[in-house]
Amino acid sequence: MIYSTEVQNMCPVAKGAYHGPAPIPEEGKWVQAKEIKDISGLTHGVGWCAPQQGACKLTLNVKDGIIEEALVETLGCSGMTHSAAMASEILIGKTLLEALNTDLVCDAINTAMRELFLQIVYGRTQTAFSEGGLPIGASLEDLGKGLRSQVGTMFASKAKGPRYLEMAEGYVTRIALNKDDEIIGYEFINLGKMMNSIKKGLDANAALEKAKGHYGQFENAAKYIDPRHE
Repeated sequence: MIYSTEVQNMCPVAKGAYHGPAPIPEEGKWVQAKEIKDISGLTHGVGWCAPQQGACKLTLNVKDGIIEEALVETLGCSGMTHSAAMASEILIGKTLLEALNTDLVCDAINTAMRELFLQIVYGRTQTAFSEGGLPIGASLEDLGKGLRSQVGTMFASKAKGPRYLEMAEGYVTRIALNKDDEIIGYEFINLGKMMNSIKKGLDANAALEKAKGHYGQFENAAKYIDPRHE
């Protein structure tokens, strides 16, 4: 340790009482976090790249400072999906500090990691007041049946109006319109259910029909349109 001349010439003064850091809530306990191993919790965060053409939703389940579970969901950039594949291998087993200082391939994923780090180390996790936290695998509940990310995709133009392309329920196949050409419902295919049926041996066309559903006043429409071709 090197001290400046000014510090060397100072007389020592006692520091006084030390009470440690303020406790933060972690999995139903109040913890004075002094080291990375003192941190636990499950939480989500969103990141974006510099051109903002894509985004990442990252979910981490941290136990005793170690990332035990990671869910990486990306949107809007084809290259980002490959980055997510690499990040899923990189993140698990690392400490929070290692993950924060590791290149996660894509800026959006790196930014999401930064946002999660801030939440976790300040005690703002989803499981801050949940005794024992959540088990490993809890992030998969966000995906629902079929283990697919819940995505909303809509397109609209002033000239032709809105088109629903994908909802949480699934891939939109038809939009229902009333007599004034206003949207009153839609038909969708739950792709997760369809693929599960096909894997079980059901004919693809039968699986498609089985996975169809509709929402709103779909059956009372004046007409139906294909949102991708009409």
